[in-house]
Amino acid sequence: MPQDPGERRVVVTGPPRRARRAFGYYRPRTEIDEQTTLGHTYVRSLMRTQLRAALAVFAVLGMLIGPLPLVFAAMPDARRLEWAVLGFCLYVPLVLLARWYVRRAERNERDFVRLVEDR
Repeated sequence: MPQDPGERRVVVTGPPRRARRAFGYYRPRTEIDEQTTLGHTYVRSLMRTQLRAALAVFAVLGMLIGPLPLVFAAMPDARRLEWAVLGFCLYVPLVLLARWYVRRAERNERDFVRLVEDR
């Protein structure tokens, strides 16, 4: 098949096409990467749950440590009790509270990843 000298072969190039999934399928990860309103809502929900856990820890910490100055002021002669409470009795609740917070934050992040990765 000889070509006519007037006809030239034209090559059309463009951006590569992506393979699309079935209609109506979306991935939350792409929503987050593209910074859409839905992706912003996903990230905001994670931040809200993390803030809720932090505020719960702060409230328990305030209830645990907040009344101590009043208790110590009510008993001015109990210096050894003050040192015992501050030196020994507070560490166990603080460590348990910190451990609870870290586990809760990791669980929130794991749930978020599970939501985003569609598992």
